[in-house]
Amino acid sequence: MARDEVRIQILVDADVARAIVVARQLSREAGLSTPRSTMIATAVSELARNILKYARRGSVTVRAIDRDGRRRVEILATDRGPGIADIETAMKEHFSSGGTLGLGLSGVERMMDEFDIESAPGEGTRVCAALWL
Repeated sequence: MARDEVRIQILVDADVARAIVVARQLSREAGLSTPRSTMIATAVSELARNILKYARRGSVTVRAIDRDGRRRVEILATDRGPGIADIETAMKEHFSSGGTLGLGLSGVERMMDEFDIESAPGEGTRVCAALWL
């Protein structure tokens, strides 16, 4: 039986790996092609790793949703970490506050059909991203 929603707590590296596997499986069950389900898995990887690196804990929810007569796979990544003071700067390609290549958030935005980020210093971050079938 196909699942429509899975929520994974992100607390340790193994949770990131589990989230990637579950995201790929759910997106394939929902009807995404292999390349597009790989995009979902890659986005989940980036978002879950950001949770661990910057917030230390949070969650990733992957769900298949029927909306407006169409089906999509949506990722919701949330944390209660330090938040992002300047989202516009954080979304620039090659910007990194953590010594990485700075392709994570901007890469997720490029891969997805829809992308939304909300964050406030001291309050955490919420990212919602989706691919339509």
